[in-house]
Amino acid sequence: MCLFQYDDDPDPEEQAPAGLLYVPVRPGAAGPALRMFRTPLGERTAVGFTRQDLLSAALGAGQSSIRLSEPALRSLAAPLGVDRLVLDPVLSAHSVTAEPVHTAEEPVRSL
Repeated sequence: MCLFQYDDDPDPEEQAPAGLLYVPVRPGAAGPALRMFRTPLGERTAVGFTRQDLLSAALGAGQSSIRLSEPALRSLAAPLGVDRLVLDPVLSAHSVTAEPVHTAEEPVRSL
């Protein structure tokens, strides 16, 4: 138990509101659709970025996004069974290339 009270120290469990987020989307038939991601353990998650440059650094400059508040993002993700939200992720896998990369020891074969 702490003997001192600090009015300005928030409880670690309390999270401050994130404000408007840059949320990655993909084109859909009815308009933009949220992009869902997976955590390293495979759990589906929604993703939001606090700044456009952070979104571009993680997902590339061509990634489309919309501005949503954190509660709005959570309410859109909930019907999809997604209750986790990750803010400002910095690690992402490289995009898959259309052609396999060949090493010098491996000859390229044509069909």
